[in-house]
Amino acid sequence: MDYLTDKVVAVTGSSGFIGKSLVNALTGSVDQLILVVRNVNQKTVHKQIEFDLVSTDIPQDFFSGVDYIFHLAGCAHDTNRIIDKDYYYKINVEATVNLAKFAIKNKVKKFIFLSSVKAGGNLMDSSCMSEYDQSEPEGIYGRTKREAELQVLRRGRQSGMHISIIRSALVYGPSMKGNLYDMFSGIKKGWFPPLPETGNRRSMIHVDDVVQAILLLASDQRSNDEIFIVTDGKTYSSRDIYEIMCSTLDKRIPRWSVPQFLFNVIASISSHLQYRIDKLLGDECYSSKKIQSIGFKAKKTLKDMHETDY
Repeated sequence: MDYLTDKVVAVTGSSGFIGKSLVNALTGSVDQLILVVRNVNQKTVHKQIEFDLVSTDIPQDFFSGVDYIFHLAGCAHDTNRIIDKDYYYKINVEATVNLAKFAIKNKVKKFIFLSSVKAGGNLMDSSCMSEYDQSEPEGIYGRTKREAELQVLRRGRQSGMHISIIRSALVYGPSMKGNLYDMFSGIKKGWFPPLPETGNRRSMIHVDDVVQAILLLASDQRSNDEIFIVTDGKTYSSRDIYEIMCSTLDKRIPRWSVPQFLFNVIASISSHLQYRIDKLLGDECYSSKKIQSIGFKAKKTLKDMHETDY
């Protein structure tokens, strides 16, 4: 990362799952690292700017002297909370656009925005979705991420500031949370059922590879005004994931599985259960050929995970 040695770099979302890994990668490689945080962390050695993304009161010189911004903060895809559409919009759209505006005013060179594959909508055929297969996103999370993408790209074109957007597939790695961790925990404790082989395809990526993709976009001029999907280059069925986790835990892989029709029956009970089953056994397949064409290659797959990584 020689291109960063004399650069001042700001990171939002530095306390998040991906943000922590990015900060670790940047530490010692930049002239100065500035963390834009909601709450100051007394343990960090880096400069911190305390700022609530909901606030519209941003100083004119907010990014004075900053060369690169990595914008990772946002309202996450979380179905366990009551969805406040206004809050999603304020965080994912308004805050992102405001930060981009002040980056432009302060002549920031590059603005790298972490979006989501959910911004691309759903692909209706059997191929893996690429950046060129844009449809209307489902849900407030995907819609707000997509709107933020469009507005930031437009402002980048108008101002000349380098804008790169990365859409990551499901991210795994040490200290991950969410459905993948719940599945691993359930297998470890013995209550998670053996999944059937349905032939579905799911794309994923290790957190360290997401960070490497982010840094690649910051270093390569070909990434300007572009959106990139990033995966580990593999596709996994839900049964594959189940068996890999069993192997990671040194647990015997059951020869039997719960019949798919039982999951179909459960899904028919309510829309919420239908959603949960779709998340478990549905297709979420994405192509990362575009970012591979400029030199990205994932170094890890799900099989490289160890029990202590979860």
